[in-house]
Amino acid sequence: MSSIEQTAAYVRQALNGAEAGHDWWHIQRVWSTAKTIGLAEGAQMEIVELAALLHDIADSKFHGGDEEIGPKKAEAYMRSIGVLEQTIEQVVLIIRNISFKGGKTERTFFSKELDVVQDADRLDAIGAIGIARTFNFGGYKNNEMYNPDRPPQFNMTKEEYKLSNGTTINHFYEKLLLLKDRMNTSAGRQMAEDRHRFMEVFLEQFYAEWRGEK
Repeated sequence: MSSIEQTAAYVRQALNGAEAGHDWWHIQRVWSTAKTIGLAEGAQMEIVELAALLHDIADSKFHGGDEEIGPKKAEAYMRSIGVLEQTIEQVVLIIRNISFKGGKTERTFFSKELDVVQDADRLDAIGAIGIARTFNFGGYKNNEMYNPDRPPQFNMTKEEYKLSNGTTINHFYEKLLLLKDRMNTSAGRQMAEDRHRFMEVFLEQFYAEWRGEK
C-alpha cells in the first residue's frame, strides 16, 4: 500500500464522527480538487496529496484554537509510515499556512504545492457545497442564521476572527465572497468563478425570501 493509500485510510478513520463540514468527505473533496489543480499546475503530487489529506487532521477550531496540534499530528503520522523528511517538512509547512485566519495573516511561506492545496481547500468553502458547509457549521455553533441588526465585521484581527460568533450570512461577507480573488492558481481561479456566482444568486434569493417578496 502506498503512502497516499495508507494516509487516506488513516484520515478516514481518524475523522470518523467529525463535524460534517470538516469530516472525511471534506477531505476527499479537497484531495480530488487538489489532484486536478496540481496536475494542471505541474506540482509535486506526493506533497500535494499528503497535504490535502492531512490538512484538517486536527483543525484548531475543534482543539481550543491550538494551531500546532494539526501540524504535529501530521508530522508524527508521516514519520511513522516512513515518508521522506524533505516531504514531511513541505507538508507540515503547507498545513501551517493553509488557513484563511481572517485573511489578515502575512504569508511567509511560498510553494506551488501550498498554492494548489490552499486553492482546493478554499474552493470547498464556496459554491453549493460551501453554502451547505457554512450553514452546517453555523448550526453546530448555534449561531444565528441571519440578523439584519448585526452587520458583517470586515476588519477583524486574526484573534477576533477565530473567536467570532457572527451570523451565518455574515460569514459570506467576512470570508466566502472574498475567496474568489484570493485564488493562487489559474485553474483555481477558473473553478472559483462559477461557485462565486452561485453564492451571489443564493444571497439574492435569500434576502428576497426574508423580505417576503418571493
